[in-house]
Amino acid sequence: MKVEWSSAQDPQEYATHEFVAQVPNHRVVTGCLWIPNGPTKQNMLMAFGHGASGNRYQMPIPHLARRLAKQGIASLAMDGPVHGLRQRKTGDRLALTEEMRRPSMIEDMIVDWQSAVKIAELKLEFEVKKFGYFGLSMGSIFGIPYLANRVREKQPIDVATLGLLGTTGPVAAMANRLKRDASTIKSPVFFVMQLEDELFPRDGCLELFDTLGSTDKRLHANPGLHPAVPAEEIDFCFNFVSDRLLD
Repeated sequence: MKVEWSSAQDPQEYATHEFVAQVPNHRVVTGCLWIPNGPTKQNMLMAFGHGASGNRYQMPIPHLARRLAKQGIASLAMDGPVHGLRQRKTGDRLALTEEMRRPSMIEDMIVDWQSAVKIAELKLEFEVKKFGYFGLSMGSIFGIPYLANRVREKQPIDVATLGLLGTTGPVAAMANRLKRDASTIKSPVFFVMQLEDELFPRDGCLELFDTLGSTDKRLHANPGLHPAVPAEEIDFCFNFVSDRLLD
């Protein structure tokens, strides 16, 4: 795998390491890595997937990555299939809608995530043995199948933040896949839901949450549209994730 690294800064002007990788017999995978300035917790990684209208630097990813770095935890963020450093057309929800018509879309993103984690391991010079994931909306569309694949391959998952997603609306055609994959996730899960979500109605969000296989899962529902997640939920997410990674 050919990987090119470059130095960059996130929107909070924190140093990152960006990568562009040509995965053999696959496609280009792009993302970035936050490496703590001080001692780095060995064998530990937090991975972030962004929403359909963003990229690897979509908030609150840089905010959470920087806070985790202060605790010695490295963080990885990967661009979506038509986003960021590999943007196609407008790189937004319309571009994603076209991408989602491809039958191999989910499987391709699983390979992307597998490759990105391997790239991070090589850069950090350790094998990941404690793993956390954060991904809302599109980050859950692709994150839930990827986490299920980690379960199948007996790779660690210690904690996940998911949500802003249900089984109806734009993902109705893949609802059975999402439910099947969600049922395999046994790690602690924090699930975020917006009560007036214009993309994913309440019933579908609750159905997906109920399907999660974890016995340690909690749902926080807040008033507002899809993107209006309150700041205090990001604080809760940080504590939820860091407590379980550092346990």
